[in-house]
Amino acid sequence: MNFTVSSSLLSSRLQTISSVINSKNTIPALDCILFELAGNKLTLTASDPDNTLNTSLEVVDCSEDFSFAISSKILIDSLKEISEQPLRFEVKKDTLEIVIYYLNGKYSLVGQNADEYPSAAVLGEGAVALSVPTKVLANSINCSLFAAADDEVRPVMCGVYFDITPENITLVASDGHKLVRCRDYSVTADEKSSFILPKKPASLLKNLLGKDDQEEVAVESDGRFATFDMGEYKLVCRLLDGRYPNYNSVIPQNNPHKLTVDRAALISTLRRVAIFSSQASLIKLHLEDNKIVISAQDTDFSTSAEESIACSYEGASMNIGFRASFLIEILNNTPGQDVVIELADPSRAGVIVPAEQVDKQELLMLLMPMMMTE
Repeated sequence: MNFTVSSSLLSSRLQTISSVINSKNTIPALDCILFELAGNKLTLTASDPDNTLNTSLEVVDCSEDFSFAISSKILIDSLKEISEQPLRFEVKKDTLEIVIYYLNGKYSLVGQNADEYPSAAVLGEGAVALSVPTKVLANSINCSLFAAADDEVRPVMCGVYFDITPENITLVASDGHKLVRCRDYSVTADEKSSFILPKKPASLLKNLLGKDDQEEVAVESDGRFATFDMGEYKLVCRLLDGRYPNYNSVIPQNNPHKLTVDRAALISTLRRVAIFSSQASLIKLHLEDNKIVISAQDTDFSTSAEESIACSYEGASMNIGFRASFLIEILNNTPGQDVVIELADPSRAGVIVPAEQVDKQELLMLLMPMMMTE
C-alpha cells in the first residue's frame, strides 16, 4: 500500500493534533496517531481516553484503502527536520513495516494494527446541534477559560459551562474566587441545552480556532459527549458530569459605587504595588473622588508601597481588598482601553466590565474581596 503526501502539510497537521495525546498512557495505542486512507483522502486521528482530535488532507497516488497507526513522537520528530518536499509512504499490510522515502533518504519503522486504536465516541439520539461563528467561540473561550477551577473536590467547576438558549449563548467559568460570564446575543438555538466542557478540550479549542478560515463551528452535544467541527479539524470530547451552580445568583445586582479607569495603567500600578504585598497577595484599594489609592504591605519584612491613579469615581469613599494576582488576571483578560469596576460594599464581590462592550456581546467578570486588617 503506497501514497504520497506533502511533508510540510503532514508535519503541521501531526503537530497540531498531537497536542491531545497524554505524556503517559495506559493504552499503548494512544501513544500513536491513526492513519486512515480512503481514496485520496488521509484522515489523521490522535486521542486520549476522553478526547479525540482528527483532521483530513489530500494525498496522491494512493494504491488502496488501508488503516494503520504510527508512534507519534518518532514520526513528528523526524518530519520536523525535513524541508517541504513529497513524502512517499510504502506500507506492507501483513507486517506493517513502513518505509518513508524523502529527497535524500528514507525512514524505516514498524506501525501498529489500526484495530487496536480506540474508536471515537458517537453521540446518542436527540443530540442538540447549533452553529457558532468561529470568532464568537474563540473570543468567549479566550475570555473565560482562565477562570475555571483546578479543584478535584468540585469537578463541575473544572471546565467552561455552555448555557445555550433561544435568546443567546453564554459561556461561564468560575473557581469560587473569580467568575467570568461571556454572553453573545448573535448566537441562538431552537431549544435550551447546556453542558460543561472540561479544561483540556477547551484549551485545545482555544488553540485550534484560529488555524483555518472556517467561518462557523458546528457544535453538537448529547449531554455526555460533544463534537466541535471546525472544517479542517474535528474534536470529540467527553463532558463533565454534574449540575453547574446558578451563576447568576452570585452576581451582585445593585452596585452604587462605580469607577472607570484606564485598564493598562491600573495593571501597571497593581504589578508595582503587589511586589510589596505579603504572600497572601492582598492589595487595598481606597476609592475617593477621581482617585484610587492602591497600597500593600508585608509586616514580616517591614515593606510597603502606595500609589495613586486617576479615575472617574461615583460613590462614597470606601476601602476594599483584593488578591492582586486575581485582579491582574481579570484585567488582562478584559478587552478595551477602559474598565468599569462596580462595587456595593467591602464584603461583596466586585463586578468588572469593559467600558465599551463588543456589539451583541456582554462580558462580565466578578472577583470576591479579601478581608482586610486595619
